[in-house]
Amino acid sequence: MTINNHVTEFAGRPVVTFDSTEDLPPDVGAVAWRLSADYDDSKEAFARLVEEFLARVTPGAVQALIIGQWGSAYEEEAPVELLVELAPRLIGLRALFLGEMTFEESEISWIKQTDVTPLLVAYPGLQTLRVRGSDGLSLTPTRHEGLRELAFESGGLPATVVRAVAECDLPALTHLELWLGTDAYLGDATVEDLAPILSGSRLPAIEYLGLRDAEIADQVAAALAGAPVVARLHTLDLSLGILSDDGANALLAGQPLTHLRRLDLHHHFVGAELAARLVEELPGVDVDLSDVQQADRHGDRYVDVSE
Repeated sequence: MTINNHVTEFAGRPVVTFDSTEDLPPDVGAVAWRLSADYDDSKEAFARLVEEFLARVTPGAVQALIIGQWGSAYEEEAPVELLVELAPRLIGLRALFLGEMTFEESEISWIKQTDVTPLLVAYPGLQTLRVRGSDGLSLTPTRHEGLRELAFESGGLPATVVRAVAECDLPALTHLELWLGTDAYLGDATVEDLAPILSGSRLPAIEYLGLRDAEIADQVAAALAGAPVVARLHTLDLSLGILSDDGANALLAGQPLTHLRRLDLHHHFVGAELAARLVEELPGVDVDLSDVQQADRHGDRYVDVSE
């Protein structure tokens, strides 16, 4: 699957793409603003667009911001430095989505990211950070007292980023979403890299854990079968990956999952018999087994989002 559409809602707000020719909504903080340049624009042109936006709104009233194309996003890295410079003006920013592009703008594996740690340092009031793309992505373990949702969307998430997330001190984080992807697109993380998260020794407030789009979905499921963190969750999300009967059997044989509100396995390779058992043995749990897949004639299975 490729990412075909822009998000229409972010951080509980409808998305409005800034257009200098259109009137502003009456409450600029009630929407999530999308700022996006053309693919052949320069980063300087994107910076001018941002300044035009800030001149039209009250910067301190902006609470949710989506950064789309900053020009040739497959050639120039994300404008983290610019966003850090704007922090004294964007004092009300609570949610940031960096790299929200469709495949027509840039394939997810082509989006040039960078070190996103400075965003967490510059915005202590940030509650949601979502990043798309992993080429050049890095993170330094840090402490952030207010962050509640952290998501890295990728066709392959480097192990260095996974380990850095596991070493972060995020006491308020309730939602962690890692698109692990495939090693063909930089996704070299292993279950061992996830161990501090799965052990329950980190992230004391975690309620939603998404280890999505994973080529190692069966190994992840086997690790989760006995992972202490599962007892804290209301949602376990292993969707978009290549979960098979092996992973399903591990979940069924492991610790009870009946406390979950939702078990999301959509886009999977689980056989009908085991799929039925999952639903039967988890009464009261919303088990999503939609989008069943079949291995190709060579027996190969594919994650949903790779390129």
